[in-house]
Amino acid sequence: MVGATGAQGGGLARAILADAGGGFAVRALTRRPDSDSARELEALGAEVVEADISDQWSMTKAFDGAYGAFLVTNFWEHMSPEQEKQDAANMARAAGTAGVSHVIWSTLDDTREHIPLHDERMPTLMGSYKVPHFDAKAEANQFFTDAGVPTTFLQTTFYWENLLGPMAPKRGDDGRLVLAMPMADSPLAGIAVEDIGKTAYGILRRGGDLVGRTVPIAGEHLTGTQMAEQLSAALGEEVVYAPVPFDAVRAQPFPAAAETGNMFQFYAEVPQFNAVRDLDVVRDLNPQLQTFQQWLDAHKHAFASA
Repeated sequence: MVGATGAQGGGLARAILADAGGGFAVRALTRRPDSDSARELEALGAEVVEADISDQWSMTKAFDGAYGAFLVTNFWEHMSPEQEKQDAANMARAAGTAGVSHVIWSTLDDTREHIPLHDERMPTLMGSYKVPHFDAKAEANQFFTDAGVPTTFLQTTFYWENLLGPMAPKRGDDGRLVLAMPMADSPLAGIAVEDIGKTAYGILRRGGDLVGRTVPIAGEHLTGTQMAEQLSAALGEEVVYAPVPFDAVRAQPFPAAAETGNMFQFYAEVPQFNAVRDLDVVRDLNPQLQTFQQWLDAHKHAFASA
């Protein structure tokens, strides 16, 4: 699997390794087999193999003899939609050449199907995208179809782990904790990142049942106010939700500000994004699917130390 030392792939690797009778072994592909995370997986029983998604030959070699493959890209390493698509094409062709029986491709929705390039609600970026990391992954779906690879398209969403980093509640001038998010009053489809891997494992265990299918996932759909209420209960003090205007996010000085503002505007203004994420379907694949409250209970210490 690709990304085994990262968030999504790591969740899948640990799900497989924790299921001793599941019938699957883990081959973890990484550019840095000597990294701490790779060595940790090896200690848990994974086979660690050096490979690079930008090198189709190394991926073909790494896929040799594998039944299935979980494939993911990290847009934020380069922030290039063209690189994203090239990496996906390399993996698709490598999986096809190696004869992989079931690929799970971690992808995203094409925002332009709902907010076309001519729609002035949000700026068009790089001439061709509304949310580049969404749209490039969605375009890359075609590479797997063209390569004739039996593929399940796993549409992911917002990680709740983002709330442990820059989006964590911050103390305002009045001393209260504030959850500032650009979601207006709309619900956000969020998920614990480990549940992406566990759901991918559920897809893998289904065999070919979900080949050719798109599986959109989430753990819960919650508004900013609902998230703040649950944060308040978990942290033992009031957390207030403050909706941030999309334009205010786009105006920030960090490199991905415009893309981030567009992404949250897409989340907030396109109800179909949540509608296709049927929690019962996800829970059928991953019976351990966490609610936001369950995730909070497991991560309270991380908020306290932030």
